[in-house]
Formats: sequence, structure tokens, C-alpha cells
Amino acid sequence: MKPLTIWISRTEWIRFALTADPPNCLVPVTGGTFIHTLFNRGHKKLIYKIKSSNNNNYRITPVFGFIDPSERKKITVTRTGGAQKCDKLDKLVIHYAFAPVDATDARTSFPDVTPFESVTILLITY
Repeated sequence: MKPLTIWISRTEWIRFALTADPPNCLVPVTGGTFIHTLFNRGHKKLIYKIKSSNNNNYRITPVFGFIDPSERKKITVTRTGGAQKCDKLDKLVIHYAFAPVDATDARTSFPDVTPFESVTILLITY
């Protein structure tokens, strides 16, 4: 294999190491609870942090975490009732990086890493 081909295949592996299922969510304006599954398709343990564009109406559990290779982890998204935003869609952005080898607490370890990619889940309110 030529060096460029190896580089492309490795960067694609890093870029898509983490996926979310479902990738989007239809959310009633009255609220509700929804489950999404994160999947580490890579070969290294990942650390993640989830950010929300609307912390007034959404709660995410867990916000920080680790995902081992080939592991699936469920996250819970809860929307409280509230007015729908007309000017933009709400979203969750999951930033991730390779987990430090000695890390045991994702919340305290995440500031020490540099996320190399993110996954976005659109929260479409109706």
C-alpha cells in the first residue's frame, strides 16, 4: 500500500470512530425521554463529552464517559416542556478523543485531551 492510501484509511478510521444511533431525534415540544446509542467502531478506548445547544430544555445523562473498542453505550436525552425555538434547531455535539491510559474519571480527564472529532445529533422539535 502506498503511504498516501495508508494515511487516508487511518484518518477515515479516526474520523468515524464514534457513531450515534439514531443520528437525529424527533422531540415533542411537550417533552419526553429518548435513548441514543454511541458505538466505538475503533480499536482504542475513547473519552467523550456531550454539549447541548439548549441547556434550558435538555438534560443528558451521562455527559462524560469512556467507550471501549466495539462497545455500545446508551445515553439518555430528556426534554422538559417549553417553547420551541423557531430560529434554529437544537443539537447535541459529542466531542471525543483517545482516552488517556491511566484515566479513571472522564469528567476530570477530559480537559487534558484534545478532541479530534465530533458527532452531532439534531433534536428536531415538533
